Amino acid sequence: QVQLVESGGGLVQAGGPLRLSCAASGRTFSRYSMGWFRQAPGKEREFVAAITWNSDNIYYGDSVKGRFIISRDNARNTVALQMNSLKREDTAVYYCAGDPNPFRVGVRREYYDYWGQGTQVTVSS
Repeated sequence: QVQLVESGGGLVQAGGPLRLSCAASGRTFSRYSMGWFRQAPGKEREFVAAITWNSDNIYYGDSVKGRFIISRDNARNTVALQMNSLKREDTAVYYCAGDPNPFRVGVRREYYDYWGQGTQVTVSS
């Protein structure tokens, strides 16, 4: 079992950067692909980015492509989301998630077995 804890959320001005981190417990972190999702009030949870176990394959949602960067450090059991050029529409609760298929960059929530509690990101104009 994997437990995930996100950190790094907060209030940021539009155009600015913010870096989220997700710490995973357990010794099997490298057996999972990892993803980031987000959910704004009144909206469905949306795919943001995913990365395979060895970082060989990375995929981004269209709304963040070119602005966000996902990365992972298997030695430290962490996955990060560097968010640049933030927009008001990026305001949401951000969740990291673990997919037991280490070779898949999954865009669907159903692929992910483990979820963190979420961290709030608010972008002001």
